[in-house]
Amino acid sequence: MAISRRQFVVGGAVAGAGALLIGVRLSGPIAWAQESDAGKKKPAPNPFDAYVHVKPDGQISLIVAKSEMGQGIKTGLAMILAEEAEVDLASVKVEQADTRPDLYAHLGTGGSGSTMENFMPLRRAGAQVRELMITAAAAKWNVPPAECEAKKGTVLHKKSSRKAGYGELVAAAAKLPLPDPEKVPLKDASKFEVIGHPVARVDVPSKVNGSAQFGIDVRVPEMVFAVVARCPTFGGKAAHFDAAKLKAIAGVRDVFEIPALGRDMFTAGGIVVVADSTWTAMKGREALQITWDHGAAVSESTETLRDALHAGASKAGKRVRNDGDVDAALSGGAKRVDAVYEFPFLAHATMEPMNITVHARGGEAEVWAPTQSPDWVQGTVAKILSVPPDKVAVHTTLMGGGFGRRYMADYPAEAAQIAKVVGKPVQLVWSREDDMTHDFYRPSACHQMRGVVDQAGHPLVWSHTIASTSIGAWWDPPEKSEPENSEVGGAKQMPYAIPNVRLEYNAVASSVPPLWWRSVEHSFNGFAVESFIDELAAAAGQDAVQFRKGLLVKPANWKPKDEDDPDPARLRGVLELAAEKSEWSKPLPKGKGRGIASYHSFGSYFAEVAEVTVNGSEFKIDRIVAAVDCGQIVNPESVRSQTEGAIIYGLSAALKNEITIKNGAVEQTNFDGYDPIRINEAPPIEVHLVSSKEDPGGMGEPGLPPIAPAVANAIFAASGQRLRKLPLQLKSG
Repeated sequence: MAISRRQFVVGGAVAGAGALLIGVRLSGPIAWAQESDAGKKKPAPNPFDAYVHVKPDGQISLIVAKSEMGQGIKTGLAMILAEEAEVDLASVKVEQADTRPDLYAHLGTGGSGSTMENFMPLRRAGAQVRELMITAAAAKWNVPPAECEAKKGTVLHKKSSRKAGYGELVAAAAKLPLPDPEKVPLKDASKFEVIGHPVARVDVPSKVNGSAQFGIDVRVPEMVFAVVARCPTFGGKAAHFDAAKLKAIAGVRDVFEIPALGRDMFTAGGIVVVADSTWTAMKGREALQITWDHGAAVSESTETLRDALHAGASKAGKRVRNDGDVDAALSGGAKRVDAVYEFPFLAHATMEPMNITVHARGGEAEVWAPTQSPDWVQGTVAKILSVPPDKVAVHTTLMGGGFGRRYMADYPAEAAQIAKVVGKPVQLVWSREDDMTHDFYRPSACHQMRGVVDQAGHPLVWSHTIASTSIGAWWDPPEKSEPENSEVGGAKQMPYAIPNVRLEYNAVASSVPPLWWRSVEHSFNGFAVESFIDELAAAAGQDAVQFRKGLLVKPANWKPKDEDDPDPARLRGVLELAAEKSEWSKPLPKGKGRGIASYHSFGSYFAEVAEVTVNGSEFKIDRIVAAVDCGQIVNPESVRSQTEGAIIYGLSAALKNEITIKNGAVEQTNFDGYDPIRINEAPPIEVHLVSSKEDPGGMGEPGLPPIAPAVANAIFAASGQRLRKLPLQLKSG
């Protein structure tokens, strides 16, 4: 469609009679229609990501393609819109958008971006609604708009006390030119009545009473259920299978093989069992007799990979950062510190395992998917069924955790392969064992660190070499691969003012598929950076907080090198707040210790203090104190809950979790071998929020990176032991 630069207001059949629909661009500038060579407007791709629908009853719908997976986004986005639109929050409802790339320019949810990307566009959209209503009311009363104000969904003429609700004004407002979103007046933050105030999440009641529909809850008429038997070894396949015993199991409908699919889908292939229920399908799978061709990956193990990672971290790699002269400074310092940090593969372990329902019928399909990427689901299903993408309707359901795992197209691809054969609505369900052994995992890594501290306690050198099973190397064709780009975030932006800094990277091959995991590479780079700065502080004989503060220097002319470059003053601010609230300077009894870590990721700044008790080869976390600067806070309750959730998720990884490989297969199969932190193990968590008018940062992930180094540093303070391998385990004696 050709789109006017100054307005996009849709009425009539699209919005409904007497209603108003405003298109909103949430990310990046609008690609407006351009002049063609013939002097005519070229149709521009639809630039909008969301729509604000004001109805004749005064209710407002925000139609947006953001998946709700426990982060509370349906509440936060409504709060932003309601604030500037000057309406009651109860009158704003966030609706899940249809998967229509022709109507929505961006359909994914991830990278902790839903609030920080949408904050200003939704404020502007709300202000547009408010100004349209004021203008419509002023015209109705034949008075200057400046004499009118909007409040609680009503426009008031101050001099005459006349008032009109938005529902009364919407038909007239829909005929007015839309105010320029770049120029529309916005409220001063000091006048906020919704943003920054605690609000109960709108999705909680339905989750409590059981009416919320997650992907695994979907039921449609004539639906059947399917499971897949996959080769336990990565890259393996079935050499032969015998399904004779399944004939005796009532309710089993079909058994057939589906092939593995390559790039962009990355399915394992396997033997499908279709039945009247998930349980029957699982019992049928147990009765299968399968001979596996395990393939080349059968030779890989945690031990062989560990050797390869150590070798990669021990040699020169691709240089990513190079300040000063590291080699010269390494030979001239008073005290040298060397450390090697090790990180295992980690599973996402979402509470709701992978599942999806697909109904293929007559050249079209309908999909019910708990997904972070409905457009990728749509394209994948369309490709496998050989139908146009616009013939695939995708309904995005609630999901029991995402953490990056639900961005993948493997389970949608499998379901489409099955639906193509079955001809009925089919729900594919992964068991916990399927989910644990055929995940896409947080990369395994080894980091070699070298530093030098001079006689005055000043750090002179920071040398950091990373070796990991790169996400980028897995995803990108070899000729386009830059494997370091997915692995060095946070390490490249190491914030401490040290004159000689070097960062190098080496990719290490593995058959284990890697993927984004909550906080991605920050989960291991945060540990390496914040553990090693603590080691340098100890070598310098200085307090860990004071040492960091002295190195968080913000020059008067400071400018970020890139969007991920942290502001030293804001990082120092959360460091000081966490130290204050944790009573950092207060002595602890013998056997107890405090550790601190501060870190920036996804636009937010965190510092966390762990207080631990060490008793022989065991330790207990007594208390966690977190300081959070995420810019302008939308919903304090969501910020606190996201911080607590990230800390608990991070503690599970720091204390318990690792995925190990034997004969090319994952050894852990369920929560008995991959145990999350239980409620009786969870320490008290205090969350302290920094009041800020800076742009909002992300919240789903940045609370995680500081927790593991804070605990490790606390263990050192209590016992003198440096723990450099995750999960953390004290040595006896």
